[in-house]
Amino acid sequence: MHAGRKYTFLEFIIWTRRDIYNLLILSIIPTVLYHVAGFTFLALTWVPIALLGTAVAFIVGFKNNASYNRLWEARQIYGGIINNSRAFGVMVRDFLPAGQAEEVRPLFYRHFAWLTALRFQLREPRTWENVDQANNREYQRVYIIPERESTLAQELLPYLSEEEYNYVLTKKNRATQLMALQSKHINALGSVLNDFQLMQLQTAITQFYDLQGRVERIKNFPYPRNFSSVATILLYLFVVLVPFGLLKEFNAMGQGTFLEGYTVWFNVPFATLLNWVFLSLDRVGESSANPFEGGANDVPITNISRTIEIDMRDMLDEKDLPPPIVAIHNILM
Repeated sequence: MHAGRKYTFLEFIIWTRRDIYNLLILSIIPTVLYHVAGFTFLALTWVPIALLGTAVAFIVGFKNNASYNRLWEARQIYGGIINNSRAFGVMVRDFLPAGQAEEVRPLFYRHFAWLTALRFQLREPRTWENVDQANNREYQRVYIIPERESTLAQELLPYLSEEEYNYVLTKKNRATQLMALQSKHINALGSVLNDFQLMQLQTAITQFYDLQGRVERIKNFPYPRNFSSVATILLYLFVVLVPFGLLKEFNAMGQGTFLEGYTVWFNVPFATLLNWVFLSLDRVGESSANPFEGGANDVPITNISRTIEIDMRDMLDEKDLPPPIVAIHNILM
């Protein structure tokens, strides 16, 4: 995730440069046909286009607001995972008597395995995601998606016994099965835990299942396709019409001055700029709609998982702690 102060204007230009090229071509063609070829009938009345632009602004604004809500909800859920993980670790460490200290480490490490399996599942691609689009993919030159650099089998190996490792890899939803193993292990400790302690630990398991289900809902249910499709259709209709609607306006601008006959060329930069504003706002919403795909604007689930692991291993007084994963601070190419 980008965690610097801000994106620079130049970074936005680089990110959207393909759109800018297309918008320039879209603006040049009607201007040339109008001014050079004399196809004056191409000029459209601006008023209906402006009304369409107002509608598009509302739709794009609604889409961006919904996308931000998805992103913020995802971050809140992972905030809950942080808090509940720490509480779970403290309860496991302190509830178990000294004679059962050897049971603490497997419970901790199985939780690390759950965090690992969950983040790998959330990084699985979906057809509606945008991370592999050209304008997003090129930014992956300055950061990595750890879940694409290794496999789940490799990452789980340090955390599980051989028996559990082989068992979990046969399952489809590995995170769910790992939490089920946690529940089974905790129930097996019922003879050394009182009813209150057992209830607290099982409540923690239930909370982890709830948090997992909530992130899976965001991952597997996209921003509704009907809203997304109508926003895209209307946006591109507006973008196509803008250069035609501004032809008369800019042509009339220079009448009676030494620029008469030339001001129509202002249509190219200004139509491009107006369309770029709308397209860029739409791109911002799209980049936030899927908060687990691995883009530069996503929830940093790998970083968060590593932070939880460091905190919990510190509870065990381990000295060889894994290094933290640093978020992106500057992605200017």
